[in-house]
Amino acid sequence: MAGVWNYLLVCLPSVFIIVDPPGAVPVFLAMTGHDSREQQAAMAWRASVIAGAVLVFFAVTGNLLFTLFGFTIAALRIAGGVILFGVGSSMLSAIPSRARQTQEEIQEGVEKQDVALVPLAIPILSGPGAIATVMALGVQAKASVVHMGVLVASIGVTALSAYIILKHSHRVKKVLGETGLKVLGRVMGLILATLAVQFVLDGLKDALPELGAAWNSGTGKH
Repeated sequence: MAGVWNYLLVCLPSVFIIVDPPGAVPVFLAMTGHDSREQQAAMAWRASVIAGAVLVFFAVTGNLLFTLFGFTIAALRIAGGVILFGVGSSMLSAIPSRARQTQEEIQEGVEKQDVALVPLAIPILSGPGAIATVMALGVQAKASVVHMGVLVASIGVTALSAYIILKHSHRVKKVLGETGLKVLGRVMGLILATLAVQFVLDGLKDALPELGAAWNSGTGKH
């Protein structure tokens, strides 16, 4: 049971911070400023459901994709850590990360009638960093139904939080203000950067024995 709780304490913060629903508030308001509150709520709901479904898909199929492409857990942890560190660094600097969104995608969203699927769900809420994170966590679950359930539940809680936050984005921005959103983003960026470093360290710890074994095999040492 302790292992499940420890896994939950890693899963939920990791997924929530990399998805970063509060960070999507300014972009959401910029893209939907011409829509009614009902339309904004509907788009927030669709975007959150789609983003959650995308992340659940990659979390559940992570092991299959690893087998198909011959990836290792160490490689994904290191790659995911590098991506997360880049996103976290951008959040610390209060600069939107291009791994989550680009100015071109934001501008396209402003001009579109419905932004729920693109660019809100993909890639703002479920971008490369979020996908890499849930895949790494899914592989870490090691085919345990309980652990996978914890990961899916974490994604569900994050998706629901994204819907609530985006639905009430006007209130969120009014309460926190621009300064508050930036401060919150920096705090979440620091946590994300720390998690990213841990991902890389875990990946290196897994990779070094594998590299040592490959080296010994190649040189004929036993």
